[in-house]
Amino acid sequence: MAQLGGTFDASQVDPSQPHETLPPGDYRVQIVNSEMRATKTGTGQYLWLEMDILDGPLAGRKLFDRLNLVNPNRQAEEIAQRTLSAICHAVGRMQVADSEELHFKPLLVKVTVGKTGYNETKGYKPVANAAPAPRPAFQPPQAQQAPQPQPAQQPAAQAPRPAPAAGGVGPWRRMG
Repeated sequence: MAQLGGTFDASQVDPSQPHETLPPGDYRVQIVNSEMRATKTGTGQYLWLEMDILDGPLAGRKLFDRLNLVNPNRQAEEIAQRTLSAICHAVGRMQVADSEELHFKPLLVKVTVGKTGYNETKGYKPVANAAPAPRPAFQPPQAQQAPQPQPAQQPAAQAPRPAPAAGGVGPWRRMG
């Protein structure tokens, strides 16, 4: 028997809802929370990610992922690094020092239902599902359709330039 330290009134608290698996598919999400956590064995660390679904009838539902960034199993680390790279590419941040730099930037996550009946994240990609367009090379301005005749103008008399000031060149002076 355990004393509760008073009387608990269940009519004053909404009951918890059973976990319902999300249907498989691509969801537009944003990372809202993240932290490094120790593995159960204590021999490594993983980046824990909490994501919110942004659109549709499931908007507001949560998804979670774990990236084994520090692990004695080198393959687990490589998988986590590739997943983190996919997230970085999806949100347009190629270098991050703090996982908070990935927060509140929309991205797509592919969700499946695993053998255990729980959702699993299987990949990340940009929302537009397209690589950013490469910057065009410099192109000279395009010629106008037809040159418009300009009224003849008298050349303006140019004022003489001021002589360089001592200690500097032209009207600008070097300070200090």
